[in-house]
Amino acid sequence: MALLYILHEDFMWNNLTGNIPREVGNITTLKLITLNGNQLSGSLPDEIGNLVNLNRLQIDENNISGPIPKSFANLTSMKHLHMNNNSLSGQIPYELSRLPALLHLLVDNNNLSGPLPPKLAETPSLTILQADSNNFSGSSIPAEYSSIRTLLKLSLRNCSLQGSVPDLSGIPKFGYLDLSWNQLNGSIPTNRLASDITTIDLSHNFLNGNIPSNFSGLPNLQFLSVNGNLLDGEIPSTIWSNITFTGNRTLILDFQNNSLDTIPPAFDPPEAVMVLLYGNPVCMTSNAARSANLCQPMSVTEPQSGEGRQLSKICAPCPTDQDYEYNPSSPIPCFCAVPVGVGFRLKSPGISDFGPYKETFETDITSLLELAVYQLYIERYMWETGPRLNTHLKLFPNNTTLFNTSEVLRLMELLAGWQITLMDVFGPYELLNFTLGSYADEFPTVESSGLKKSALAGILVGTIVAAIATSVVSTVFIMKRRRKRRTISRRSLLSRFSVKIDGVRCFTFDEMATATNNFNISAQVGQGGYGKVYKGNLADGTAVAIKRAHEDSLQGSKEFCTEIELLSRLHHRNLVSLVGYCDEEDEQMLVYEFMPNGTLRDHLSVRTERPLSFGRRVHIALGAAKGILYLHTEANPPIFHRDVKASNILLDSKFVAKVADFGLSRLAPVPDVEGTLPAHISTVVKGTPGYLDPEYFLTHKLTERSDVYSLGVVFLELLTGMRPIQHGKNIVREVNLAYQSGDISKIIDSRMSLYPPECVTRFLALAIKCCRDETEARPYMADIVRELETIRSMLPEGEDALSETTGSGLLTKTMSSSSSTPTGGLYVSSHMSTSGQVDSGIPSGTVAPR
Repeated sequence: MALLYILHEDFMWNNLTGNIPREVGNITTLKLITLNGNQLSGSLPDEIGNLVNLNRLQIDENNISGPIPKSFANLTSMKHLHMNNNSLSGQIPYELSRLPALLHLLVDNNNLSGPLPPKLAETPSLTILQADSNNFSGSSIPAEYSSIRTLLKLSLRNCSLQGSVPDLSGIPKFGYLDLSWNQLNGSIPTNRLASDITTIDLSHNFLNGNIPSNFSGLPNLQFLSVNGNLLDGEIPSTIWSNITFTGNRTLILDFQNNSLDTIPPAFDPPEAVMVLLYGNPVCMTSNAARSANLCQPMSVTEPQSGEGRQLSKICAPCPTDQDYEYNPSSPIPCFCAVPVGVGFRLKSPGISDFGPYKETFETDITSLLELAVYQLYIERYMWETGPRLNTHLKLFPNNTTLFNTSEVLRLMELLAGWQITLMDVFGPYELLNFTLGSYADEFPTVESSGLKKSALAGILVGTIVAAIATSVVSTVFIMKRRRKRRTISRRSLLSRFSVKIDGVRCFTFDEMATATNNFNISAQVGQGGYGKVYKGNLADGTAVAIKRAHEDSLQGSKEFCTEIELLSRLHHRNLVSLVGYCDEEDEQMLVYEFMPNGTLRDHLSVRTERPLSFGRRVHIALGAAKGILYLHTEANPPIFHRDVKASNILLDSKFVAKVADFGLSRLAPVPDVEGTLPAHISTVVKGTPGYLDPEYFLTHKLTERSDVYSLGVVFLELLTGMRPIQHGKNIVREVNLAYQSGDISKIIDSRMSLYPPECVTRFLALAIKCCRDETEARPYMADIVRELETIRSMLPEGEDALSETTGSGLLTKTMSSSSSTPTGGLYVSSHMSTSGQVDSGIPSGTVAPR
């Protein structure tokens, strides 16, 4: 019988398309199938269940749809099922519980639904269950999961789960829990979790009661978040009591946006502990909390990335005839040697902060590779969406200048063949690239131009034929070497197939570097999940905004493709225009027209020096609405933006609003063969908290009126100056309460110039209607544009030209000539009902903000 063991770097990150052929099930000797990072589609063939020797199936980061086959329960050798970041649907088969060797089940970022199967608790070896960002709407976390004795990590973030938090205290080696962004309620279990626990994230649920004392005495705890719940009572002061803070060891305690009202008299966290209390009543009543700077708003969503140690000595330059480098870890000072480079990613680590575990990782991996610790240099590490940890490693010869050929080959085989197993806390890994550098010429037999863009079926069927025709034991080891960089790089693989679009300019990297003075920090004007944004000046003097992707950002790569495709065919005065792009080997940049007045959020900030007048706010709202109306009705095909928010509405030199950032956009549904138009798109929930349509969040059904809800929140921001979520309060709820009470003056932004009450009332009514919980109760974009045009026509003549609270303009003159305050300011106590009546001495037709 033929035996086939495949170590196939070219099957990963190669832009392969087509379906996985069912014939693959005939190669019963297969041990590895690694197809991650391609563009495969279709469903998973049941025949894969015939592969009883298969121990690793990696199909993550493709476009595979359909259910997980129940036949996978026959994969009795399976240890690693990595199926995350696809479009898989249906329920997780309970039959997977029969897999005796299964360690890691990664199914996050799919469209899975239905209840979580309780029988998964019977899986005898399961250590990691990661199923974030699926739609298990209405179901709870099975109580049986408390008895998975082998479990190390449970991650069910953003799954629409309800019910209570399970008591997981009986799991002896449990180390990582993420149940954030669900709808869990009740109190937090009071039994203490295992001492191995590093991460507890229960944020953004509906948990109530006190923060229990069982969070104390956890020596390895790095991160605890209960942000955005309904917790009350006293802030715990002993959580750090059993932790030794040495070196770079830290602890983050995120208690923001709850109802905590008491701080203990003796509250003195160590310097290495960050306590966050913003959005709690205690910040209003306790001087101790404020003076200790515990009440500053802060986001802790981005874990710390880092770089390796630098040389402490000044050394003479290394020789240049080969790729010599200094090894900062070497015990021999200033010793030059030629390393190999390794791109190495931890796919589901059990930690939140890599820093304290860096030395442990170095010891672990060098021991497995049979190297001295000083032969490894961690050049840098970066957290990616997941969260996953991308590391750039360099392996140096052992106090000699060069590796011999057999040693390089040995390291290749160990890493590319998954022949090492890291400590449990680091979870599964994958090899992203192996950079041969100067050693490339020693391996002429493995140099390859790579897989061509032929169908995957042909590759695998050819392999099947060869396996049946001959009885061999074969090792297929295909390495890719790019002549310029001599590396197998997933980013260069993605960018090989460059985008070519008529009417959109393609820039070189050198042009972008020149435009930004080599991406000088002084040119940086913003930063987001995709990357950094720079202001640049092209050779012809045109000012542009350059959006540069983070290195090795897969999510960024997808956003890059989406945004170029969309923006290249969208042309409207209220949408940001795409000037061009840069698509060189390891660089992806989008070049937009520059918006000198920044984002709408900037101008609503309490720190702005020139608050917007009411008239200008109406014009901005109308411009944004017209841009989104174009996306919904005139774009071909129509588009749902999916991330409308104040920071994605940019303002040009004349304060014309332009909608930006199409990285999360989705094409609207199109009629089927019978001409029926689906009412929605089913998709994993993405967007920004506070702006998310609640029905979309609960049902995963995205409609054009999901954008309407988000725009309604922006309208409320324009009227109130509040953030969508602030001090633990939701802007929609707070405005509705004020509106129902008949007194809206207390929530209107006090920094606006005077405004006509009938205009404010109509604008507020429109905003509230946009933010209805029920989708059908919200207006369409065309109705919103018509109403805003009516409101604009009601503004007094000249209001559209009002400067921002400068004391000039028609309404300000009316106010200053008719009333004043003891301090000479513009504030006049007033009461405006929802009918627009004014109960103050203010002249008819004008209302002063508070």
